[in-house]
Amino acid sequence: MVSFIGNNFLLSNQTAQKLYHEYAADMPIYDYHCHIDPKEIFEDRRFSNITQLWLGGDHYKWRIMRSNGVPEEYITGSAPDREKFQKFAETLPKAIGNPMYHWCHLELKNYFGYEGILNGETAEEVWNLTEKKLADPSFSARNLIKKSNVAMIGTTDDPCSDLKYHDELAKIDFETKVCPSFRPDPALNIHKAGFAEYIKKLEKVVNTNITTIDDVADALSTRISFFDSKGCRAADHGLDYIMFNVLPKEELNNAFKKALSGEALTKEEIEGYQTYLLLHCAREYHKYDWVMQIHFSCVRNPNSKAMSVLGPDTGYDCIAATDSCAALYALMDALEKESNLPKTILYSLNPADNEWIDTLIGAFQGDNIPGKIQHGSAWWFNDHKTGMQDQMISLANLSILGNFVGMLTDSRSFLSYARHEYFRRILCNLLGTWVENGEYPADIEFLGSMVQDICSNNAKRYFNL
Repeated sequence: MVSFIGNNFLLSNQTAQKLYHEYAADMPIYDYHCHIDPKEIFEDRRFSNITQLWLGGDHYKWRIMRSNGVPEEYITGSAPDREKFQKFAETLPKAIGNPMYHWCHLELKNYFGYEGILNGETAEEVWNLTEKKLADPSFSARNLIKKSNVAMIGTTDDPCSDLKYHDELAKIDFETKVCPSFRPDPALNIHKAGFAEYIKKLEKVVNTNITTIDDVADALSTRISFFDSKGCRAADHGLDYIMFNVLPKEELNNAFKKALSGEALTKEEIEGYQTYLLLHCAREYHKYDWVMQIHFSCVRNPNSKAMSVLGPDTGYDCIAATDSCAALYALMDALEKESNLPKTILYSLNPADNEWIDTLIGAFQGDNIPGKIQHGSAWWFNDHKTGMQDQMISLANLSILGNFVGMLTDSRSFLSYARHEYFRRILCNLLGTWVENGEYPADIEFLGSMVQDICSNNAKRYFNL
């Protein structure tokens, strides 16, 4: 029997083990998309206990606790931290097959030296061990990042942000590069609550009245220029689905006025407005040589009762079955015809989209940029063993796996870098299995360089780092 989370965890053959231990394990991490707060990095946040570090904003953990019938008081409520941790520890053993089970034990092992099994009976032992460790200054936010060998962090930032803490981080002795990423969703989501208020906020930041869609576009251009001056390398768009609906400017301005006054919009008006600004932003990203990331096929907050009590971003989102294929082809074709298509990473929350994404990227690649258009790492509900394997197998079947920019955490936790180890082990096992099966030559030196590219070097090159 193979030991749990042993040295060769997930590495089922000698080639996989050699690729991981000799080539992948020590490569620096380029975590180009996450939701860590740059303020917490600058202030070098400390955590009093494992609940603060683990459960404070982790939707994955909240979801499995709810699935185990844990009352909300012990999840997002006012129960004491020790009791919240106990409920989570009692839940975790039932999560066999869930990546959360592996991530938690990797984090306990890598950061706290705990090689036991977390459950209801061991919760007190783990609580005491981690509390003692967290009292040590070496467990501050920046030290955890350093310990994890992170070369770059890409935060997710509102266009109205002054990027104060990115400025402050640039002044201190901190080797990890922390780059802002431009997330203009509030300006594009004309149909969602708070849109009119956001436009007023944007007006104040750019010090200009915004009365037309071109005013919105100009304001976003101003902020893109500002972000670029602060070292931004990428933008990110979170869309329910991909749309492409080109409408006359007059109709777009009328829709914008209706939204500002609180009137309901038609689906055509919403899609027209979003299409216009998505195209505008993409042209700007191309000008600055940024990477455009697009996340789609997600249903946000379908549980209206939970939404009314807890608000958004509390762990109630789901995979959506959307038809984004034709619209994405049209969007990318429109930009390519203008020679304005930026480097682009596409992430669908629906794994059924893997194959058409992998054929699409082959239709829009660019000269002298290996992997200009990328199929992003298995995202969110897909970043488990099967999901990662399926994404990489599809990419290998239909494109070039060797140009893949690899893993990201998409997380708010300073311990989530263990997910990069998880990904690297799965990658090495996949390649090692193909070699052991005679499906690829046993050229370890070349395979090792490919592994290092996927784990690290490709992202460094792709994001101009």
